[in-house]
Amino acid sequence: MELKELQDFIKNIAKSGATEVKIETGDLKLTIKTPPKGKAAQTHTETTVVQGFPIQTQMTGIPQMQMAPTMQTMPPIQQVTPTEVTKEEEGSSKYIEIKAPMVGTFYRKPAPDKPTYVNVGDEVNPGDIICIIEAMKLFNEIESEISGKIIKVLVDDSTPVEFDQPLYIIDPS
Repeated sequence: MELKELQDFIKNIAKSGATEVKIETGDLKLTIKTPPKGKAAQTHTETTVVQGFPIQTQMTGIPQMQMAPTMQTMPPIQQVTPTEVTKEEEGSSKYIEIKAPMVGTFYRKPAPDKPTYVNVGDEVNPGDIICIIEAMKLFNEIESEISGKIIKVLVDDSTPVEFDQPLYIIDPS
């Protein structure tokens, strides 16, 4: 049965007022259900094709569409003049950032009722646990790789972090 014949057949069944038609041939199983006339609009027409038949389309003879290259212009680059650098920012180059080694949720404490691992002003040494990052229900203890003093905590407790996101700023002196 051709596609056009099938479409005409379905339209004729809908016009006839039949509420349910089932057709089974070698390659095709078709069930058409329509609501009886006068029923509420909440019922719907259901068409089920269990196994279809192959439809062959011929693509030869159709000219290939050629896309014209499009030009995109970039907005002009604005020159930015450097502003005054404060003494705090000037000296911050000696500070080292401890970055997240993985994606996950950052925790400053081992448990909600426990104290934080490190606070601003605390001294840390290599191997000291500074936080936990939860990834896929695994709690990974993150250890400091350098020694120094915690200058700033950059991430709030229980917040998501990305890979290589700065967590702490440490003064290694």
